[in-house]
Amino acid sequence: SRDLDYLQQHRVTVLSLASPEYPELLKQIAAPPPLLYARGNCALLNRPQLAMVGSRKTSSQGLENAYAFSRALATCGFTICSGLATGIDSRCHRAALDCGGDTLAVLGTGIDGVYPRDNSGLFAEVAEHGLLLSEFAIGTGPARHHFPQRNRIISGMSLAVLVVEAALKSGSLITARLALEQNREVMAIPASIHHAGGRGCNELIRQGATLVETVADVLAQLQGWLPRTLPMESAAVAGAVQLNDQ
Repeated sequence: SRDLDYLQQHRVTVLSLASPEYPELLKQIAAPPPLLYARGNCALLNRPQLAMVGSRKTSSQGLENAYAFSRALATCGFTICSGLATGIDSRCHRAALDCGGDTLAVLGTGIDGVYPRDNSGLFAEVAEHGLLLSEFAIGTGPARHHFPQRNRIISGMSLAVLVVEAALKSGSLITARLALEQNREVMAIPASIHHAGGRGCNELIRQGATLVETVADVLAQLQGWLPRTLPMESAAVAGAVQLNDQ
């Protein structure tokens, strides 16, 4: 069939819950996906992952923070997991790729679907150098309800979720809520009181999420999971990622 041709042509691995590569952490959530379609480096599925998420509409400061934190954390050896959406997600994937780190994108479409279309270049790069993952059958298009469903995989496979910048009605807050239900650590970068696009992060912190100002704050929450030590120059850069109102 055409679907089978696609799977073979693009070397897509289909994993069931019984597959040895199926992510161990994901098996522990309430309703793990019975099937996963994986394209790229399947070894990433069981390496320490950190979810980095945020709004599609974002400030330039939010994009800068996404890039700097993702780059530093990928340099530490964490696989940066996100949803390939416009805005914060794309920036996190891009930073990990740029420093030769690992990144994993969970799709809200079938493994053959590029959404949004503007991300076709990034989609191809993640397929080649990282991993694309979907629970949806080949040919499944984007639908509104797919994205919250996708978010439970992002949080479920990760040790923690870092919300970089999010408005109060952002889908990132759904990911954060799912993460809490799954007993994952939730962290958030605070926003200026004058920036409505970051109020979701402040709300998460008010509810008990860890306040993050530097990469060291993230690493402190993930002690014992650090895949490799941070080179001094990255530590310095990471420490310099302070939030300032611009």
